[in-house]
Amino acid sequence: MATERQDKERGREHPKGRSGAGSTALARGGRVRLDQPRAPQRKLLPEYDPEAFGRLSERVARFLGTGRFIVWMTLIIIVWVIWNIAAPRPLRFDPYPFIFLTLMLSLQASYAAPLILLAQNRQDDRDRVTQEQERKQNERSIADTEYLTREIAALRIGVGEVATRDWIRSELQDLVRDLVEHRVVFPTEGGHGREESDR
Repeated sequence: MATERQDKERGREHPKGRSGAGSTALARGGRVRLDQPRAPQRKLLPEYDPEAFGRLSERVARFLGTGRFIVWMTLIIIVWVIWNIAAPRPLRFDPYPFIFLTLMLSLQASYAAPLILLAQNRQDDRDRVTQEQERKQNERSIADTEYLTREIAALRIGVGEVATRDWIRSELQDLVRDLVEHRVVFPTEGGHGREESDR
C-alpha cells in the first residue's frame, strides 16, 4: 500500500491498476513495457494475402495459355472492329485507326506479362522444393542401398564359413576314399579286426 501511495504522489499509477494508463506513463518515461503487446500500427498501403494473389496469378496465367482465351480475344476484336466500322456514326466509340483497341490490347499485355512471370516464379519455387525433396530421397535411397550391400556381403562371408550339406558330403566321400585306399577293415562282433596289407 505504501508503494501505491508513493506512485500516486509521483503521478504514476501502480502496475496493479489500469494497464493502459500505466503503459503510457512508462512509455513517456522512455521505458517499453515487455509484458504487453504492441499497439497495431496503421499502414498507408492496404494489406493483401500474397498466397491468394499468387493463386490468382496462376489461374490467370493458366487461362491466358489456353486456346479458349485466344478464341475469346479474337471474337472480341472482330466484334469491336465490325461495330466501329458498320455501326451508325454516333454509336461508334473507336473510329477507324482503332486507337482505343490498341490501348486496351497494350493494357492487357502489360498486365498479362507480370502475372505470367509471377506464376512462373511460383512454379520455379515449387520445382526447387520438389527437386530438393527428391535429392534428399535419393540420398536416403543410396544410403539404404549401401547399408543393404554391406549386410549382404557380411551374410555371404558368414554363410561361407558355415558347413553346408554339400561340403559335409564331400568331406565324407574323401574320408571313405582314404579308408578304401588304406584297406582298413573294421572289427567284427566275434573277432578282432585285421588290416590287410599287400605284403
